[in-house]
Amino acid sequence: MREVLRLVTQNGVHKKTAKGFSFLRPDEPGFAFLLNAPAVLLILLLVAYPMVHSVWLSLHNYHLKRPGRFPFVGLANYLKVLSSPEFWNAAKITAVFASSSILGVVLLGALLALILNESFPGRGILRALVLLPWAMPPIVNALMWVWIFDGRLGAFNGLLYSLGIIDSYRVWLSNPVISLPIVIFAHVWNHVPFAAIVILAALQAIPVELYDAAKVDRAGVLQTFRHVTLPWLWQAITIVLILETMTAMRVFDEVYMMTAGGPGSATTVLAWLTYQTAFLTLDFGLGNTYSVILSIVTTVLTVLYIAVLSRRGDIQA
Repeated sequence: MREVLRLVTQNGVHKKTAKGFSFLRPDEPGFAFLLNAPAVLLILLLVAYPMVHSVWLSLHNYHLKRPGRFPFVGLANYLKVLSSPEFWNAAKITAVFASSSILGVVLLGALLALILNESFPGRGILRALVLLPWAMPPIVNALMWVWIFDGRLGAFNGLLYSLGIIDSYRVWLSNPVISLPIVIFAHVWNHVPFAAIVILAALQAIPVELYDAAKVDRAGVLQTFRHVTLPWLWQAITIVLILETMTAMRVFDEVYMMTAGGPGSATTVLAWLTYQTAFLTLDFGLGNTYSVILSIVTTVLTVLYIAVLSRRGDIQA
């Protein structure tokens, strides 16, 4: 193959041979497609096929308790889901979880990035330590917070009790009012480092001359941040928004390990409802319907992010 490439890239040499392998020339469009073919094939096998199969299942009454009978029902599953109170309750909880998590991750990540961008002793060590929460798998992260908020041996109870704030240990994750905020906090703690690193990279790419010009114009701190720093951060913030939206909308690990959707339905997000429907009741048709709806909503939100910021001129469309 190396010999063929050498021959086809030499002008005026072995033209007859090169003609037969013209698609191997590096300057030919076919050469780029040839190089990308393995990756495209892998994506089709690992992503496209499962997505298409999921949509196909959502259009059938695919229930494993009735093997051998999987009739086509069209949009009946979607109508059933959209008229279900359980779906709208889970959608409301998912919206609260996603909006709170996205806001917390972006704001805390930006604040942490601004701190890490300053010069102070031990900054390199702190930058390395910041990555530790993000390096923890979601399951491990959830187990850690389950232990912290444990009703018998939890560190949080011990801290509050030693400070005299509470007079007895409490089962925090069994409280329907507090359980969802605790899960949100655990999720945000796990994802803030990623947002901070992405925004920090954007901060360090800002030309110093812009800040010098702001000083010459006697711009204050807030004015400098608004007119110099923030415009350069929109692309990084967009990346964080898109990735965090996709993660928060389909959150499952923290809910599974910390509350199992409870107490009652206080933390039953759409991903957990999908799991219950598909793997506990074995209704794969209805379960995949939840999954497809969740994917559509996530895609629409992502497109809206890009469209709004492109209209503002902060990112390239």
